[in-house]
Amino acid sequence: MNGTEDGSGGSEAALKGRLEPFAQSRLQSLRLGENGVAKLVLDVAGLDALERERLESAARDALAAAPEVREVRIALTADKPQRRIVAIGSGKGGVGKSTLTANLAVALARMGRKVGLVDADIYGPSQPRLLAAEGTKPEARDNKLVPVPSRWGVPFLSMGQLVEPGRALAWRGPMASNALSQLMDAHWGDAEVLLVDLPPGTGDVQLTMVQRFRPAGAIVVSTPQDLSLIDATRAIQLFEQTHIPVIGLVENMAGYICPHCGETSDPFGHGGVEAAAAALGQAFLGRIPLTLAIRSASDAGTPPASTDTPEGAAFAAIARRLATWLDNQK
Repeated sequence: MNGTEDGSGGSEAALKGRLEPFAQSRLQSLRLGENGVAKLVLDVAGLDALERERLESAARDALAAAPEVREVRIALTADKPQRRIVAIGSGKGGVGKSTLTANLAVALARMGRKVGLVDADIYGPSQPRLLAAEGTKPEARDNKLVPVPSRWGVPFLSMGQLVEPGRALAWRGPMASNALSQLMDAHWGDAEVLLVDLPPGTGDVQLTMVQRFRPAGAIVVSTPQDLSLIDATRAIQLFEQTHIPVIGLVENMAGYICPHCGETSDPFGHGGVEAAAAALGQAFLGRIPLTLAIRSASDAGTPPASTDTPEGAAFAAIARRLATWLDNQK
């Protein structure tokens, strides 16, 4: 079970917020028991004796000041947590890949998973808007970026945090690949899963991801229409050729639900991705409807997965299938 013995995940989140950013980036686990004993594990890899002492002292003082904490127990370790990367790609743009990534991350966080998000869509970053964190800037420590926390419990990094809003990036492939490396090689702390929102297509950024960072698996997103499915097949082929397991396919915009009458129509078709998954021998993870609620919530930086609405339930169902796949890989 993730969280405390008494289910006080909210208390743990509040305690984590008391830690300074450096301590948060070094935090591997934090538990608060019913008896008021706070237990945390800090990663001290690369720190000298004085830095370790300062880190432990600062963390102890911060938690001891919390009224619900009676005792603080700290374990120091130089072992990095096992972190698995899940790439989320598409053959073409405009199929809702970034929206899916943001909502899967939020849904996993609500399930108690320690998840981070990398916005690897270098030329068209959208995660700062989707996660209501526009205008935030990551700090750097030891020549590495420190992910920016979001109000939804998902730390993330995006090129949209590092360039001026609206600025076009006229970068060749190597520059984009280097940017990806900076986002990936960051202080991800205790994140166990790293979701990577890839740019559309099968270009330099995708190749850098699969060759240098070796994702544990990949999810491919498509709309039901034939043109999108043709491009999605190319994305699947890229992952297969580079020996990255395809976790499954997601059908987005799978039916428009009228907000007035509640009837469903299929402007992009219906069931095409599920049929394609069966033909390709791939798993079908689920479908997300085309609704005004998802569009409005996304524009407002309020991921539907943070709610218990029908839209939130659709994302949560796919997140559960992803979590099951990850658990089965252990």
